[in-house]
Amino acid sequence: MMDGAQPRLLKRPERRRTLIGAATRAFATAGFAGTSLDDVAAEAGVSRVLIYRHFESKAELYQAVLDEIAEQLVRATAAPDALGPGSLEGLVQVAQDNPDGFRLFFRHAGREPEFRRHADWLREAMVETSRPYLEQRLPDEARRSWAAALVPVVVIEAVIAWLDAEAPRPETAARVLEHVVDGVISAVAEE
Repeated sequence: MMDGAQPRLLKRPERRRTLIGAATRAFATAGFAGTSLDDVAAEAGVSRVLIYRHFESKAELYQAVLDEIAEQLVRATAAPDALGPGSLEGLVQVAQDNPDGFRLFFRHAGREPEFRRHADWLREAMVETSRPYLEQRLPDEARRSWAAALVPVVVIEAVIAWLDAEAPRPETAARVLEHVVDGVISAVAEE
């Protein structure tokens, strides 16, 4: 450092959080298979040796990243117990606060057999908790099942598209998603 100050040493939990943040950014670019520990180390500005002091393997680090994102999503949406009116706001907030993590969780991990259980679990929770909300509008079980499976897919892809468009008007994003969900349900009801 040019000013002669010593770099601040991070305590173990703080260093671990820092490594998970850097790994989230690195893995979001190319997923598990396409990202090396050297990529993560470069993103974190540390050596691979330091990563191995906190994680036994790349898979363990990736798992920690996915666990962190899953925890954020569960806290923000109240899943799996009660996806309700604030759930879309919570989903948008997580995506806005952690866009790399959101994309990683639903895009990369959802396509990686070893890790897809995270994304599958949350999608299934969204499906199951949406069923009671659909009963009044879709009395037919087959249509209700279709809508329950379709809504989470549309919402997740809509949030990713919103992120890809540089998150325009975050204050209204959840309301737009509500309209999208309403449109999906209306379309299935009219089919």
